Amino acid sequence: MSLLSESELQQVADAINRVERHTDAELVTVLAAQADDYRYIPLLWASLLALLLPGAVVFFSGWLSAWQLLLVQWLTFIVLALIFRIDALTSRLIPRSVRHWRACNLARRQFIELNLHHTEAGTGMLIFVSEAERYVEILVDRGISSRIDDSVWQSVVAAFTEDVRNGQVLEGFLTCIETCGSLLKQHVPATHERNELPNHLVVLP
Repeated sequence: MSLLSESELQQVADAINRVERHTDAELVTVLAAQADDYRYIPLLWASLLALLLPGAVVFFSGWLSAWQLLLVQWLTFIVLALIFRIDALTSRLIPRSVRHWRACNLARRQFIELNLHHTEAGTGMLIFVSEAERYVEILVDRGISSRIDDSVWQSVVAAFTEDVRNGQVLEGFLTCIETCGSLLKQHVPATHERNELPNHLVVLP
């Protein structure tokens, strides 16, 4: 997990400042270390296996009594729950769809909580990264989506996602901001000076 230094955070803020000089868009960047702690996932797996494995033994051998089966199930659950708490194993137990679903939800919550839907001309734009999930998303308000088709951002997101996978989070942010800035300058040019939202990178633990 990378941790951006103060100087790197300043580079992101400076990049946003440069972009916003030429567009009415309000850019906000968010970096989350992780979208969820997923504590329930190991418990779900432990519960499922504790039900199935001892039951399978009884089915094929029939040597466990009812109370023995219950005891084995509880022991199996406890052991697996402890084993699955190991980070290296936990990450493998979480389906990619679940990780991306949690990151997607967090991105949308941040869009609302940071008031990106309340800008003067509906020109809020969120560049969101959840590092543990290797998830990148760009969300824009109506003032931008009415001028730039959402499909345009797909290649930008794909390139940024690859940077995150390679541990190049800072480089990804700077490239993404610059690319978005070029598009915004062309389609949502500056009409007057304003700065409604903070330009620093919001870092979530």
